[in-house]
Amino acid sequence: MQVGVTEPDNSADLLHRHYGLTGALATLSSEVERTVAVDLADGRRLILKTSARPEALDSFRFQAAAIAGLQGAAGFVAPAALPTLGGDLIFAEPGICGYLQTRLDGTALHQAQPTPDLLYQTGTALARLDLALEPLPLPATTRPILWHIGCWPRLMEYAPHLPAGPIATQVANAMRDYVETIEPQICDLEWQVTHNDPSPFNMMATDHGLGFIDFGDGCQSPRLQDLAIAASHVVQDPGLALGGAEHLISGYASVSPLSALEARLLVGLMRARQSALILINYWRAHLFPSEAQYIKKNVARAEHGLAILSALTAVSGEAAVQAALSRHT
Repeated sequence: MQVGVTEPDNSADLLHRHYGLTGALATLSSEVERTVAVDLADGRRLILKTSARPEALDSFRFQAAAIAGLQGAAGFVAPAALPTLGGDLIFAEPGICGYLQTRLDGTALHQAQPTPDLLYQTGTALARLDLALEPLPLPATTRPILWHIGCWPRLMEYAPHLPAGPIATQVANAMRDYVETIEPQICDLEWQVTHNDPSPFNMMATDHGLGFIDFGDGCQSPRLQDLAIAASHVVQDPGLALGGAEHLISGYASVSPLSALEARLLVGLMRARQSALILINYWRAHLFPSEAQYIKKNVARAEHGLAILSALTAVSGEAAVQAALSRHT
């Protein structure tokens, strides 16, 4: 289901022309880019990403440079970028651009049992990913991105697309708290290049450790953002204060300790990210009703998690985070 992808599929020609390769091709689900799985005769499994949108050029420049820069980093797994026949990380020609990467083999976290150990390992791997991204001199890190934290204050424009009920109220409360309490303090957080979308669809359990894919939303943002996003997706157990995110938070902090400010803002950021996901995807489902099921694949998880976190006050939320941080000390 290629939301917004309407250009003819000339993937086989592009693959041969720019990389000298031929293989079996299969189009995968993707919201904006055309994403094609490539199986070569020698057993290699690759991913070809292409787009006819002019703005995709900067996105692909960032994505390819990011995964190339992560090669050799320890503590997590990432794809490798394959150079074109001319030695470039991406190709661009009139009307189309793209890049080629290896394909990770493993189980996406949304298909795995979220055990405490797996969540802890996910947290440690995410922290190591952030440490590896921080020094990279990457291009196009300030390109416009809908999911950037700077867009959040305007997302309540999409609230009319939400069904009336508790979720709409919880979203409104979370976004009001973000605008009034959290946003004025985010400039005091540590900023760097982040993945910006470590969802269960973009994290994988592989034979070589936790893997990360789809760097298309990567950008300059608070480092805490990656933890808030990943943790917000694993809030599932209403019997725990943070719904099970305690384990992921603890793992992250075991590698990259949180400051007092980060600990104080984390739950509010998690709620705001859940709310941003709900708002954006209800809006996008309204724009593309035939693709609503795919677009809203993460919405039910976000709504459930937001309902759990909405029971926390600022004080109890910070206390729950501090309790999670104490687990690895």
